[in-house]
Amino acid sequence: MIEPANHADNVVQLRPQPRIYARSEHTISRKYVSESALKVLYRLDKAGFQAYLVGGSVRDLLLGREPKDFDIATNALPEQVRELFRNCRLIGRRFRLAHVQFGREIIEVATFRAQHDGDTEGAAMTDQGRILRDNVYGTLEEDVWRRDFTVNALYYNIADFSIVDHVGGVEDLRAGRMRLIGDPDKRYREDPVRMLRAVRFATKLGFLLDQATLAAIPRLRHLLEDIAPARLFDEMLKLFQGGVGLQTFEALRHHGLFHCLFPLTDEHLDGGEGEFAQRLIAAALRSTDARVADNKPITPAFLLAALLWHVVEEEAEKLVANGVTAHDALGFAADTVISKQIARIAMPRRFSNVTREIWALQSKLEKPTPKRIPRALEHPRFRAAYDFLVLRAEAGDPVQEEATFWTEFLAAEEGDARETLLQNLRSQPEGARTGVSAKRRRRRRRRPPAVAE
Repeated sequence: MIEPANHADNVVQLRPQPRIYARSEHTISRKYVSESALKVLYRLDKAGFQAYLVGGSVRDLLLGREPKDFDIATNALPEQVRELFRNCRLIGRRFRLAHVQFGREIIEVATFRAQHDGDTEGAAMTDQGRILRDNVYGTLEEDVWRRDFTVNALYYNIADFSIVDHVGGVEDLRAGRMRLIGDPDKRYREDPVRMLRAVRFATKLGFLLDQATLAAIPRLRHLLEDIAPARLFDEMLKLFQGGVGLQTFEALRHHGLFHCLFPLTDEHLDGGEGEFAQRLIAAALRSTDARVADNKPITPAFLLAALLWHVVEEEAEKLVANGVTAHDALGFAADTVISKQIARIAMPRRFSNVTREIWALQSKLEKPTPKRIPRALEHPRFRAAYDFLVLRAEAGDPVQEEATFWTEFLAAEEGDARETLLQNLRSQPEGARTGVSAKRRRRRRRRPPAVAE
């Protein structure tokens, strides 16, 4: 949970003169900087341009962390950067950027940007304070103002290996403090996604949000409803697949931001059966965090399955109560829930289709038979569906018996061990395995209220 920092908060303004930290005053060493980034920095500097490492890489290097990527800021225009690097391409309309590619590594180079005053035709465009296009170029001092948080507004100068700090970012790093640059209401209106970034960075770094940065979120979080669903999908990946997904989820819930991303799930979590969904989501996020820590592959399809499962299941139970078969009900419910969810967060079909398959396989795994088992094992999503079944059991769904069976079956070697398990299945009476719908209805049956005598 992210709480406000306990100190007197003022709106962050640029200092008249930046604080320059000489090489002897900071801990950044070039040996921890990507060789590709250094090549870009040195070539820009040699060509007479200013060249700075900026943003998260500077922040992480000062914290002793390994940066995920290295971004560069310069006074060279995008076209000038492209002239210096044959392995460069220009991208973006909202933000014009140069991408210099070295094999699989991409170094992003951005030209210093200035504040737009609304009079620059064709370069900058806003809508009710929100930045829609931004190609107004400026100086380093002006570029600082366009950064979001003080700890992300530190510039490492390749010319003399110093750090340029206009906003007290180094002091905030040392204090473990996240502060927006400028007036929070204005900055959040410029880009409401900054509210999600504030929570993500604070959680990732273990920092505290200062009072002004935090206080504006309840007033303005509704603005996230107007953000493009595709952009929110990209932000969701950063929120939940960054290694601290469970903590981030809890922080988003605490600040009312999770509802802006998954309104159906959030409403379910607040309902009477929310504890089961909460446990499943927490288990899925713990698993994702562990896989990130071990550098194992992850897919958003599995996480989406956990985030929406109990919403889909609840919708399916309503359909079953109206006479729809359990198989059809789950398919219809999946279609309904996904169609509603993608109105808020766009889910590419390559992920949503896998999510559907994980859900569809649950009924087959819950009722294993000697005939179904070989087909289930051959399904390309079997392993993901099995892992999901195990998580459901851990979260308290009544599928522990089935999860145990599949775990034992997979652990058993081909031959007698598996045949014994199959024989046990054959010996069970018909209908002994009721499946999820009936089991959950039994679990949810409530005792009638006592009548006062």
